[in-house]
Amino acid sequence: MLTVNEYFDGKVKSIALQTDTLPATIGVMEPGDYEFGTSHKEVMTIVSGSMDALLPDKSEWQTFAKGDSFEIEANVKFQVRLAGQTAYFCTYE
Repeated sequence: MLTVNEYFDGKVKSIALQTDTLPATIGVMEPGDYEFGTSHKEVMTIVSGSMDALLPDKSEWQTFAKGDSFEIEANVKFQVRLAGQTAYFCTYE
């Protein structure tokens, strides 16, 4: 069954699904600055648009565009900032 999630007053929305191997979400973020916390290891892939991310243990922001992926370990926080709408696909281990 699909589950719809909303965060940050509806500016971030995702739909949870089960892939052949891992749970996942596909979602869209409106322009803005957000901080997320993880409870599982995540791999986020940008589907459309781009985002700047300040990942745990990094001191500089990195830009990720369509087709780029990055990993985030469980039980950490990370920040993202977006200039335009951005779509993503995220798997959870």
